[in-house]
Amino acid sequence: MNRAKLFVPVTVFGVLAIVLVLGFTLRDPKLLPSALVDKPFPGFDLPLLAGEPDARASRSNLLGEIRLVNVWATWCPTCLAEHGELMRIREKTGLSIVGISYKDDSRQARAWLKEYGDPYDFNIVDANGDLGVDLGVYGAPETFLVDAGGVIRYKHVGDVNPGVWKDELAPRIAALEASGDIPGGNAP
Repeated sequence: MNRAKLFVPVTVFGVLAIVLVLGFTLRDPKLLPSALVDKPFPGFDLPLLAGEPDARASRSNLLGEIRLVNVWATWCPTCLAEHGELMRIREKTGLSIVGISYKDDSRQARAWLKEYGDPYDFNIVDANGDLGVDLGVYGAPETFLVDAGGVIRYKHVGDVNPGVWKDELAPRIAALEASGDIPGGNAP
């Protein structure tokens, strides 16, 4: 009986060692796969953050051009850190960016955009996080690259910064533009 008790700590140590080894061999710990890449953006019917009180948006509002769909919230410090880069991208490229105000207070979100600027064409209010669940959102910020047909082509977890723009998003957008996926085309 006493020998069996000795094997418990050894077994626990072995399992922990295996988990650590596997964890350290991951190429990029921020790389979280998305089952939705190369699939249509999920259907939704949600209110808009600004505009008419009864204004709503649906999947059809995402069609027609390449867009970044950015999940953000005022309670998210990383969202504030990425906000300047989204403003720069919008100003420099004219790329369509749609916001999803995720599990946030709409009054605070409107005030936040007024204070820091608004890079978004429009903002979808996902107060309960239902659209976030459909998108497989782990937390804010997350950004989806959606083609003109409404298909998700890429998902980035974390902030959009100059390196992410240059190395991940801009090349993918250029490839979509080269394939003729964007009417009129805006070079990044």
